Amino acid sequence: MVVNRRHLIGASAAGVAGALAMSPDAARAAPLTSALGRDATQYGVRPGSPDDQTKNVQRAIDDAARAQVPLALPPGVYRTGMLRLQSGTQLIGVRGATRLVFTGGAAMFQGEGAGHIGLTNITLDGGSIALPTRRGLIHCLGGRDIRIIDCEITGSGGNGIWFEQVSGDVSGNIITNTATTAILSFDAQGLSVSRNTISGTSDNGIEILRTAIGDDGTLVADNRIEDIKAGPGGSGQYGNAINAFRAGNVIVRGNRIRDCDYSAVRGNSAANIQISGNSVSNVREVALYSEFSFEGAVIANNTVDGAAVGVSVCNFNEGGRLAVVQGNIIRNLLPKRPTGTAPDDDAGIGIYVEADTSVTGNVIENAPSFGIVAGWGKYLRDVSISGNVIRKAFVGIGVSVAEGAGTALVSNNMISETPRGAVVGLDHARPVTPDLSAEGTQRFSQVVMGTNAVRR
Repeated sequence: MVVNRRHLIGASAAGVAGALAMSPDAARAAPLTSALGRDATQYGVRPGSPDDQTKNVQRAIDDAARAQVPLALPPGVYRTGMLRLQSGTQLIGVRGATRLVFTGGAAMFQGEGAGHIGLTNITLDGGSIALPTRRGLIHCLGGRDIRIIDCEITGSGGNGIWFEQVSGDVSGNIITNTATTAILSFDAQGLSVSRNTISGTSDNGIEILRTAIGDDGTLVADNRIEDIKAGPGGSGQYGNAINAFRAGNVIVRGNRIRDCDYSAVRGNSAANIQISGNSVSNVREVALYSEFSFEGAVIANNTVDGAAVGVSVCNFNEGGRLAVVQGNIIRNLLPKRPTGTAPDDDAGIGIYVEADTSVTGNVIENAPSFGIVAGWGKYLRDVSISGNVIRKAFVGIGVSVAEGAGTALVSNNMISETPRGAVVGLDHARPVTPDLSAEGTQRFSQVVMGTNAVRR
């Protein structure tokens, strides 16, 4: 047979006509296998059925994973208990239309030592059914290259996602109404958490934790996090949008954070943490925190509008040291911290630092107590405060002059509308000197005063 261009055009037209002539029922019945691998309905899975689908969905997951092909879940509601993820599981739904409703168990999805897993475009509804302690609706232990992309997780009765020793990517998900923490990782092996929307948790938004101090390197970027409650109470363990504990080299950047009972970003014993380019509003304790036994923190180019303290880099007594606080806009500080914090914790402070730190190029406005504070009693060493703009603070800059305090340089700052003084010596939280920027004022050897522009 001679095949020419005319025959090809005719065959193509016939194929298109046949496709157009296919009945709607036939089109719906066609399995989703050509591009997506296996169709779960081929295993007896029935979308919309009132029956529990766990057994058939599990059989479909296992078979598709063995064949190393994706498994498609067509639109519909599927009632299921715990499903075990095998290495190579790739489960794909239709965004907003494929919904798994939890019927109970230790988790909805569990993986143990299983890698190269993908969950995409699926809604997981936990139904607020309580999970055991330290469990997530998605619960993965020891897996490599686990990717949870563009899913929705709602109503988890525990954590939304719980990872231990996992590498992978959690991105583009919407996580709402979580009983504890939306995303929690222990001992990550190379993890990215980005572009997620998190709202309504009772512990924390995102937790990056390690069982012992060490390198972690998780990237937490471009997430939208709001309505984070400190449900169990405490003095700062809960109510944080992003919490890094013992995790070194974590990068937290570009997140939009609002309405938290405690901090927007809290680094506890987290060395070399970078907190940059975040937009923070309406948090009720320290907005951006680096505390306890850390070495190295960069807190730069963030905006904070509404917090008890804008930035705190502290706990030199525990070894906390070495930081850059640069280019932040901090305003509208609150006069007190929330109930439950230590009663002597201060508030209304723009930036608080203690040791081996440069504070430069920040703009601070409306601080009921201090624009910037350097040192707590004897815990002050090698702090440079330069090139900052401070407006409308009770005291512009407070520097510890207590016995044993180290050196602070205060130079080239613009300070205005500070009724108690532009630069004042402190004994812990208490101002004990006149304005050190005024002519003829007694000098202290540990406070090196440069030229500052002061408008009283």
